[in-house]
Amino acid sequence: MTGRPLLIGLFLLTLAAPAWAAGAPAPSPPAPPAAAKDDASRDALLARLAAATDPDEADGIVARLDRLNQRSGSDTGDLLLARAAAAIDGEDIDVARQLLDALTDLQPRWAEAWAARANADYLAGDARATFLDLAQALADDPKHLKALADLGAALENAGKREDALNVYRRALEIAPQWRPARQAADRLRAAIAGQAL
Repeated sequence: MTGRPLLIGLFLLTLAAPAWAAGAPAPSPPAPPAAAKDDASRDALLARLAAATDPDEADGIVARLDRLNQRSGSDTGDLLLARAAAAIDGEDIDVARQLLDALTDLQPRWAEAWAARANADYLAGDARATFLDLAQALADDPKHLKALADLGAALENAGKREDALNVYRRALEIAPQWRPARQAADRLRAAIAGQAL
């Protein structure tokens, strides 16, 4: 399909310009005090993650970031995300997608909602929607590690090994000791080197 290279190019452009994305003015209203506190906690965790020297420590920090990312600042948003996760666990992907559609309509600037919707899209076999939702998650939060890992996996599954490796390298810039990204990058480097022989 001719649209796929263009689509992948757009995602890689998003990754190549994290400073631009991070510096872009946010159209959303100022964060309430609780959200500002979460932002400070997130920044502190990201700084610790960048300095971590042990993979176990890095994995623990990533788990804390995941929990923090799942807090929307809205009881309704949190409830919709929890119900969508339960629907996915129950293999009711259509219901999960409906809940996540409602969630992204309600909170269109919440990267976690887009990352969760990408997961549901992937499980439904909708590759195009998966890539679009991951692009939106990373536009909203270029350091969203789960979205980066999912994008790397989706690119790898699509046979785009070099692009996937670049995504994993971006994750390792944020979290140099994060075990899943390091293992995926090592595996892809070996596969690409073997293919070149």
